[in-house]
Amino acid sequence: MAAFSSRSSTLIALAVVLAVLGGAAAQQQQLSPTFYAKSCPNLASIVRRGMAAAVQKEKRMGASILRMFFHDCFVNGCDGSLLLDGTNSEKAAGPNANSVRGYEVIDAIKTQVEAACKATVSCSDILALAARDGVNLLGGPTWNVPLGRKDSRTASQSLANANLPPPTASLGTLVSLFARQGLNARDMTALSGAHTIGRSQCQFFRNHIYNERNINATFAKLRQQTCPRSGGNGNLAPFDVTTADTFDNAYYKNLVQKRGLLHSDQELFNGGSQDALVKQYSTNPGQFNADFITAMIKMGNLKPTTGTRTEVRRNCRKPN
Repeated sequence: MAAFSSRSSTLIALAVVLAVLGGAAAQQQQLSPTFYAKSCPNLASIVRRGMAAAVQKEKRMGASILRMFFHDCFVNGCDGSLLLDGTNSEKAAGPNANSVRGYEVIDAIKTQVEAACKATVSCSDILALAARDGVNLLGGPTWNVPLGRKDSRTASQSLANANLPPPTASLGTLVSLFARQGLNARDMTALSGAHTIGRSQCQFFRNHIYNERNINATFAKLRQQTCPRSGGNGNLAPFDVTTADTFDNAYYKNLVQKRGLLHSDQELFNGGSQDALVKQYSTNPGQFNADFITAMIKMGNLKPTTGTRTEVRRNCRKPN
């Protein structure tokens, strides 16, 4: 009896150890493009259809969803926390309020995904796929998106205010804020190329077009036509003055010609450390696309801090 008891205790102890190791392995599991191959095989096509409809309705939405993905990943990893409503919502943070848009697009796609694969696919994975498709639908590259993220049950308005780069950022600040996320200066310059699509509000570039010298005078006057010195804060202008809704390398060509819309855009080509890379991207779209994909996957791999409570949310706006 004693021998049996001893052997049982040993087996139980071994089972506990294996369970602990199994739990640790699950937490450390690497993301994979095939994560939903069996549990939701039609996921990619569902997301693609949803984004195609959204971009057909409004081309700008491709840029908006891409920006939403950035703003989610920069706050405690790519965990869908930006999608949460509530008193501490990241939606109400300074860089996001009345600025980030497209939540209803993700909601619509989530509804279709839930109908096909109930309680299986995280909102954060849907957002990662939607961002990729938005880029591709506007003429940019495509790539295999690593999947298997979980959604955070909480948001952090304070981290959103602290971590997201402002349009007034200097090159040093940009490098520092991206480094905080484990992204180097090359990643930062490549990811900034997202501004080859989309629009910005007048309030975010007014000072640059009226008061700064590192800007093409003709370009400044063009932007002043729809962005007065006072008022019109919400008036929109394209980041890329040449091909506003096409994902290409024109953003960098504009920077070389001092036609960056935001102060932070032109900082990438202003006699600093990224000038050579900006010139390279301006003449080599293939290199830009390759570096952009690398940086997007790297950013998309950012995970919530240890101890963050996560789940697969059934409604992207609230915890289960």
